[in-house]
Amino acid sequence: MTDSAALSAEIRELARERGAVILAHNYQRAEVQDVADFVGDSLGLSRTAAATEAGTIVFAGVHFMAETAKILSPHKRVLSPEPRAGCPMADMITGPALAAWKAEHPGVPVVTYVNSSAEVKAESDVCVTSANAVDVVRALGATRILFAPDRNLGAWVARSLPDVDVVLWDGWCPTHDDVTTEQVASARAAHPEALVLAHPECRPEVVDLADAVLSTSQMLSFAADSPASEFVVVTEAGLLHGLAKAAPGKRFFELAPRMLCPNMKLTTLAKVRDCLKAGSGEVLVAEDIRVRALHAVERMVAND
Repeated sequence: MTDSAALSAEIRELARERGAVILAHNYQRAEVQDVADFVGDSLGLSRTAAATEAGTIVFAGVHFMAETAKILSPHKRVLSPEPRAGCPMADMITGPALAAWKAEHPGVPVVTYVNSSAEVKAESDVCVTSANAVDVVRALGATRILFAPDRNLGAWVARSLPDVDVVLWDGWCPTHDDVTTEQVASARAAHPEALVLAHPECRPEVVDLADAVLSTSQMLSFAADSPASEFVVVTEAGLLHGLAKAAPGKRFFELAPRMLCPNMKLTTLAKVRDCLKAGSGEVLVAEDIRVRALHAVERMVAND
């Protein structure tokens, strides 16, 4: 048995003993995805966790994801295998900064990407995912909104809903925002038969080059259902593992250089094992913040 296989077997036994469910985000290392009970996007995983009977949730992702799980499952224990795994974009706005921005635009609803801290969600009117941002904003019926923290996802909402004035916070995901049109053009030239799938966290000029603009969960279903057999994937490299499982026999190509989120790659099998063994890395959210954040998340789910 390889070291990886032995660790995975130990993790599965520990999860059974501890009554824990293991969640892994689509961008995690392949071996971490393979040991998880569920793999998916951050909100989908948090909702899955809330629906399970497990009393302990081990969330292999980044900090705001574990917080979201705690928001939805306050009576469950949420553990992060790697507490240092943060999100640069989520860190680009704070609760007090959002409160000050709201004060500059009284009466304008605040729409916040779930890639944000609990304190930022608590200052928000409604949350969105990359999959449902356009639909949730449309359902709001507002003619003007504040959108935080991702300027690129907000720009995608704005171009999809031209009758809505979208005021953008200047935040971004470094992994997606660094993608250039030259990279995409080069990948398309190398794979002329492939469809280009881009995440809406990419810059508008990159999105313009895509055949489809999709969240991670949407990319998985799109690739499985599409008659196409080749795809250029413009999102974090971890998704290719899931794509190969969702659409076996099809070919998926990365950009060069690869799109890698260093925070997503901090979690290893050994850290998942150690977290389960020691019950370490517990994620807590103050109850007043949790209740206010829950309102924004539940309002989103109502329009999902």
